[in-house]
Amino acid sequence: MKVDSDATAVVVVDMQNGFCHPDGSLYAPGSEGAIEPVGDVVDRAREAGVEVVWTRDVHPPEQFEDAHYYDEFDRWGEHVLEGSWEAEIVDELDPHEEDMVVVKHTYDAFYRTQLEGHLEAHGIDDLVVCGTLANVCVLHTASSAGLRDYRPVLVEDAVGCIEDDHREYALDHADFLFGEVTPLEEIAFV
Repeated sequence: MKVDSDATAVVVVDMQNGFCHPDGSLYAPGSEGAIEPVGDVVDRAREAGVEVVWTRDVHPPEQFEDAHYYDEFDRWGEHVLEGSWEAEIVDELDPHEEDMVVVKHTYDAFYRTQLEGHLEAHGIDDLVVCGTLANVCVLHTASSAGLRDYRPVLVEDAVGCIEDDHREYALDHADFLFGEVTPLEEIAFV
């Protein structure tokens, strides 16, 4: 699968301590297991001169106090609070100064963030998506990209999950409705 290095960004979704580190409140072994493959995606992208975008799921403690319906703390408990160790990207991954870091407050990295404007300003058409969780923030970010006419390519071996069937569902859903799914070894940055 070929992607144009000049018109592509790698989007690394939520590889944060709260999800990927054993001391995180929403730790999943599958998220920790995605650290090395995500690092491989980023390394290959950097070698090809492809832009790297990192998302961080961050919640102000009061975010859901006046919620009508959408309340992640009710569903997941308090997690990745603003300013906390949990909200930081894991030490094994290394965002560079030139990378874009998108702070988001929902599952979707496009919702009320600067992501779309940044991609448009840089002539990005294709997104190579990796990170965690497969059926939550990865799925919602990739589907939102597809609905905005970006080409989302999910890297199947660089996506973390709570359970394997969640990952399988998310990748099948993405492949069927709005994106493409491929292993890293088949991606060629040209």
